[in-house]
Amino acid sequence: MNKLHIKKGDNVIVTAGDHRGDKGKVLVVDVEKNRAIVEGVNLVSKHTRPNAKNPQGGILKQEAPVHVSNLKIIDSKGKPTRIGRKLDEKTGKSVRYSKKSGEVIK
Repeated sequence: MNKLHIKKGDNVIVTAGDHRGDKGKVLVVDVEKNRAIVEGVNLVSKHTRPNAKNPQGGILKQEAPVHVSNLKIIDSKGKPTRIGRKLDEKTGKSVRYSKKSGEVIK
């Protein structure tokens, strides 16, 4: 299993495809498929039958997964950045940092 540069809760921007330039928060990351669901990005129409949860049925707008290679993290200054990994001096654990500003990403 490989590590990805994004995690749930990160603010990201889409760098390629029909939704290029859209920003949002990562809701779910699928590590096996290298895909992530981003809030408000790649909306698709899902047709649903009436059920207990939705008695009316109809067409729902729902986010579809985006490949992680098309996503970049937005750092604290609001700029898209690449991600690096380094060992934290205090804890000895691996932390992610912004290659543009050098800041550690929480």
